[in-house]
Formats: sequence, C-alpha cells, structure tokens
Amino acid sequence: MRFIISIILLITTSLVNAADNKHQINKVLDALHERASTADYEGYFSLYAPGATFIGTDAGEVWTVEAFKAYAKPHFDKGTGWTYLPRDRNVYFSPDENVAWFDELLDNEKLGETRGTGVLIKVGALWKVSQYHLTLPIPNAIASDVANQIKALKPN
Repeated sequence: MRFIISIILLITTSLVNAADNKHQINKVLDALHERASTADYEGYFSLYAPGATFIGTDAGEVWTVEAFKAYAKPHFDKGTGWTYLPRDRNVYFSPDENVAWFDELLDNEKLGETRGTGVLIKVGALWKVSQYHLTLPIPNAIASDVANQIKALKPN
C-alpha cells in the first residue's frame, strides 16, 4: 500500500511541476513579446540566457544575443520595438524538465501570420530564452512562387 501511495504522490508532484513549468514558460514568452512591443530594452534582454541566439526571417539573420542587442538598441532607444501577438502556443519538455522548446503562431501588422519557435533553459529557478527563431509560414500553394522569388534575389 505504501508503494502505491508513493507512486501516486510522485505522479501528482510531477504533474504539478510540469504545469508550473509550462505556466512559467508562457509568462516568459508573453513578457518577451510585451517588452519588445513597448521597446523595453533591459526587460526584453533580461529574458535571454547568456549565449542565446536570435534567428530572424532573413537567411542572414543569425545573431548572438550581443549582436541582437546591438541591432535592437537603436530601435528601442527611439521607442520603437516590434509587436507580435502570440496565439496557438505549444510547449514541450526534456525528460528532466530543464529544457523546453515551443512553437507559436503570432500576428504582426506588417507581416501578418508568423511563427516563432525556440528553446528555453532553466537557469537556477528561472526560465531563459536560449534560442528564438522567427519565421514566415508559407502556404504550400504558393511555396514554389516564393522560393523562385528568393532564388531570383540571390546572385549567381
């Protein structure tokens, strides 16, 4: 009987921890988008882990967090960040629950529907963004046309 009670307590604790971790990650990602929208430079970059990477929509946009800070600073200093409204987010965990990855659809006034994916790591008791990747999901019906446009932009 003690064994069964121990198993039940272990499962219950694990489920509560997973729910709390997911809640914390959602808070971090929501704060990331809110702080970018309000051009809160310090607050925004406090959510990134040391050595983090940001990957933008252009193939050349693979930035260390330090390079991304340099890119963002002039924009944030003018009070202009970027606004992406998240929706449809999924969060997944490694077995030890110290690493999480996510995908989310976002709405942006200029680009329309976008997709964010990334990785968060646990740094002490806090979740930090280790990688964020912003993409444009291209419907299959126009993928060939878009690919041809991209090819036409590249020099031979």
